[in-house]
Amino acid sequence: MKRIRIGSGLSRLLAPLGLAAAMAAAPAAHAAEDLVLGGSIPLSGVFAFAGQGIHAGITDYVKIINDQGGIKGRKLRYVPEDTAYKVDASVAAFKKITSQNKVNFYYGDSTGFSKTINAELNRTGDILMTGASFATELNDPAKYPAQFMLGPDYTEMFGILLRYIAKEQPGAKVAFVYSDTEFGRDPIASSRAVAEKLGLKVATEIMTPPGSVDVSTEVIKLRRADPDFTIFHGYVLAPIPEFVGQGKRMGLKTRYMGTFWTMDNSTVMQMGEDAEGFMGVMPYRYYYDTEGDAPMLKKIREMRPQYQSTGYMQGFLAAMLFSEVAKRTLDAGKELTSANMKAALDGIKDFDTGGLIGVPITIKGNSIPVGRIYRADVKQKQMVPASDWIVLK
Repeated sequence: MKRIRIGSGLSRLLAPLGLAAAMAAAPAAHAAEDLVLGGSIPLSGVFAFAGQGIHAGITDYVKIINDQGGIKGRKLRYVPEDTAYKVDASVAAFKKITSQNKVNFYYGDSTGFSKTINAELNRTGDILMTGASFATELNDPAKYPAQFMLGPDYTEMFGILLRYIAKEQPGAKVAFVYSDTEFGRDPIASSRAVAEKLGLKVATEIMTPPGSVDVSTEVIKLRRADPDFTIFHGYVLAPIPEFVGQGKRMGLKTRYMGTFWTMDNSTVMQMGEDAEGFMGVMPYRYYYDTEGDAPMLKKIREMRPQYQSTGYMQGFLAAMLFSEVAKRTLDAGKELTSANMKAALDGIKDFDTGGLIGVPITIKGNSIPVGRIYRADVKQKQMVPASDWIVLK
């Protein structure tokens, strides 16, 4: 009896169909190739208060853009790894993510990581990166051609604060209080010259260990200088409450100010009654801000009914600008190289962030030199506007 080899016959019949299906699927798969946004995100550790907000902000904007059909028909895929805010862990996360994915964009968690990974970004030439850092050193397109910041650098933050002071009180005396860290020292030397140019007098400079608690000697020094304004930099919170509380009890009339990482609403309000009148620079609107036309803030409040931090706004803006860069690069028919994407980023002029920032933004160098002065209103438990938006030329 002759055997019928059913398997082999069926295989011969199905083979052309399989080949045709594979050929049909190949172009579609290529067209649908994801755009990948990798991230070294501090979801744990000392910077988790910011990292968790950054993560949520990126996640939400990625959802918004994908719900709209993606970018030129391609989905944006977010691939984060927790780093606990450690440079070696951030580098390991970068290597893991880039080895497993074709990464187009990356979010870094610190100045140390941004500086460490820069040579690798320049070598590969196919990733555009931003991150949590506003270090002045990074605002150098020649040295950091594949990176940018999501607001003004630290020197520009001081510039915004000093311009506000010069307008409010011409000839005022100012004090700089900063941590003995690279972060703290960053804007100090250059800001002396800015203050002088604006007709302000730097009455004293006080450097403290980061996170120090006993600042009684430094507060006495501040009282002797009797500045009209005191700018803190290089801290998240401590020792700012100690300076403010002791200064008020000594009758010091200075007005206290801070830079970005001090200025989250929840951080400032930890000072309790001493927070009243505390001011600082912020490049984004706060979550609860209902001023003007801000459809993106309205969308954020719909997605997340509870307060979202300034770190959230930074992450949200990162994903927004990456998406805009991808769209512009692809619309121009160019490959997604870091050089092409940076050129697209540099072409952003008067861009509407949907109200996330209160004025249209223009990328200058590696930064977005815009900010607003906000003031703490303890009764409302909110940071309220104290100035118009200030754009550095």
